[in-house]
Amino acid sequence: MTRPLSKRLLDVAVAGALLVVLAPLIAVVIVAFALDVLLQRRDRGKLFYREERISRGRPFDLLKFRTLRTDVLERSAGHARLLEADSANLTWVGRRVLKPWYLDELPQLWNVLRGEISLVGPRPWPPGLVAQQRAEGLTYRDALTAGLTGPAQVTKGSGQLYADLDLEYAERMRTLGSWAIVRYDLEILFRTIAVLARGEGLSY
Repeated sequence: MTRPLSKRLLDVAVAGALLVVLAPLIAVVIVAFALDVLLQRRDRGKLFYREERISRGRPFDLLKFRTLRTDVLERSAGHARLLEADSANLTWVGRRVLKPWYLDELPQLWNVLRGEISLVGPRPWPPGLVAQQRAEGLTYRDALTAGLTGPAQVTKGSGQLYADLDLEYAERMRTLGSWAIVRYDLEILFRTIAVLARGEGLSY
């Protein structure tokens, strides 16, 4: 499935602007991280970490600020989110600063600029989970560019299956014109901001 040029232009414009606007916040995160690893021996390790994910059927490295202690990260098997649910596994800065406001996701704006993911689309899943979906006949992740957020992430409590929402988005990508897709992506982005502002947290 071809990604419209208008969607790519939206990705570059918004991700680039956000990186500039949020630069002071990113600096605060880096300072907080530095203080954490200086004061807490068990929290020491790299600022960033990478997880292999799938977008348009191809693997890439998803960037995140590290929230897990290094010893915990070593047993994550490429899917740290399962371990992040237990606050005991998190670093101090991960528990107090990054996870409450989803700031660990900020480096993914660089993934957007690189064209590996889009602002809006199905969340990028690890290869093993994508393989399970393929075995069930769900191959939309091989055709769609993964997203920083998407319809499935802003429907908390709706009871709808993630796959159904992702498939609905895939159908819109197939049938809508390029600028209609941009308008829909903007709607999802504004809904994402509203969910975060209310402190509800995104569904993943």
